[in-house]
Amino acid sequence: MSEESGRKNLRMPNDDEMFAVVTDMLGAGRVRLRCNDGKERMGRIPGRMRFRTWINEDDVVLIEPWDWQDEKADVEWRYDSQDAQQLREEGHIN
Repeated sequence: MSEESGRKNLRMPNDDEMFAVVTDMLGAGRVRLRCNDGKERMGRIPGRMRFRTWINEDDVVLIEPWDWQDEKADVEWRYDSQDAQQLREEGHIN
């Protein structure tokens, strides 16, 4: 990581992943997402993240849409506020 320039190497999406912003907390480990492709999806926070990583509204997350139901997705990663700001400055998310 090159800390002199202020840029961190962040986890970027694979072929089947994309960026999304949490717009609403639905409860029971579910969130409403505004995805990078312009679609609204319902996201599921998996058990491995549920109590270790707290997800709030307006957080930037990395999701993997379901193959069999395109309107749903699994949350794979949450970016903190500094990382989300870096992604916005580099033009990866709006």
